[in-house]
Amino acid sequence: MSPQKIKIKVDPFLMGMISLIVLAYFFQLENSSLSNIPTDLIVSVGISLIFFFYGLKLSPEKLKAGLKNWKLHVVIQLSTFLLFPLLVLAFLPLVTDEQQQLIWMGLFFLAVLPSTVSSSVVMVSLAKGNIPSAIFNASISGLIGIFLTPLWLGPLLKNEIGGFDFSELYLQLILEIIIPVILGMSLQKWLGKYAQRYAGLLSNFDKSIILLIIYNSFSHSFASNLFSGMAWKDLGTIIVAVILLFFLVYYLTGMASNWLRFNREDKITAQFCGTKKSLVHGTVFFNLIFHGTGGAGIILIPLMLFHAIQLIFISYKATNLAKPSTLKPKKEKPFIYPFN
Repeated sequence: MSPQKIKIKVDPFLMGMISLIVLAYFFQLENSSLSNIPTDLIVSVGISLIFFFYGLKLSPEKLKAGLKNWKLHVVIQLSTFLLFPLLVLAFLPLVTDEQQQLIWMGLFFLAVLPSTVSSSVVMVSLAKGNIPSAIFNASISGLIGIFLTPLWLGPLLKNEIGGFDFSELYLQLILEIIIPVILGMSLQKWLGKYAQRYAGLLSNFDKSIILLIIYNSFSHSFASNLFSGMAWKDLGTIIVAVILLFFLVYYLTGMASNWLRFNREDKITAQFCGTKKSLVHGTVFFNLIFHGTGGAGIILIPLMLFHAIQLIFISYKATNLAKPSTLKPKKEKPFIYPFN
């Protein structure tokens, strides 16, 4: 029997992020003839449109129907908004200097973000998990994150960023996120079908705004020489920390699923949705909170690396779980260990 070939699919969006970081290194808007382009205004309008379309795609009926499987929902939301932050907070006493503080802040910022929507549902579907619960949790996580993410960050930002104006932040949240979501949900009955029909185009629009935020942030960071004090060991520390964080949460959600006697479909959903973090929400909150502050680009690095890791591993895991051999009942207990 010939050895099975492993196909690695390159994600265009991931390559786009890397390309724009490289572009930002060699070409900064601040130091070019294009410095007058109102990128901040474009990003602001783009964020509002992202969450308006997000509201259009949220079906109140489906959200109500999804409330039945409450144990699964509790596991996913506690993993997203409690387990992640507590794991990162445990390492705060080990921080000894300003550079480590920036790295830790980036990890904590990643930890308090909501779960991603599209990839969670797609991967759960591919792995034959509980699709309705995946849709419910991914959707409700984004709404919860609008309120919980700033609450988690609030006390730390007051200590780390002197004079931070939270009234301005919440005003921006209301104008750019909450109002567009409410408006979208209120029009969902009439325009929701168009949002579903053109979901691919809307997804490309979301990605375009994310890429613009990433380029804008790294362009500013490179122009201000904010990475000059970052050594290769710092990048290595971030990579190791992000990988450990992902797999630790993946393992713990698996243990919780076993303890609660979830069936195969619910366990897949718990592990896939409970370990994801939203790049969309992350870049939006980053733009609102950290844009223009010292070391802002470093704070965004853990989120970008985590996005790549979760995409690669969950894609691999979903593909393997979708194989017919994993779907057949076995005499021994199936799908017990999170890493098998």
